Amino acid sequence: MAMMAAEAPDVPQQRLGVPSRNPLPLSASQESQVRDIYYARVRRQCAEEIKAFAACALGRTFSVSFACRAEHHAMNACMKLKATQEEQDAAREEWFALRVERQKQRERKAKMAAAQEEFMREWWGLPEEARLSRQKEMEKRGEKIPPLRPEHMTK
Repeated sequence: MAMMAAEAPDVPQQRLGVPSRNPLPLSASQESQVRDIYYARVRRQCAEEIKAFAACALGRTFSVSFACRAEHHAMNACMKLKATQEEQDAAREEWFALRVERQKQRERKAKMAAAQEEFMREWWGLPEEARLSRQKEMEKRGEKIPPLRPEHMTK
């Protein structure tokens, strides 16, 4: 009986945030977003050590490496301890969990931009083709027209 328990390796529990244990590779920008979440999680766990080092280093330049050696080592030790593969997996799961919210935000922005374009067309009474042709003519003359962006129109 003891041999059978030793032979059967513990199967890790599948977490719900990632669609599969071996998801498709993410794009470079997506990996960057995952990395940002990962670094934020590690920094949050080592916040006290980081604050202690920052307080010691405040107002110093060259002497930081000598005067704040203990705080620097404590901060690095914490970061090495907390920066694990499990934390990276947790960051990736958090990214996947937030993807639905990001999709909803993109849809809201696209809907707002379309509504504002429609409003501008109705307000100025221009068909889209005429508006685009006038915009191209002005650009040829050297006048730059900034694109309409929803964040500038909301206030």
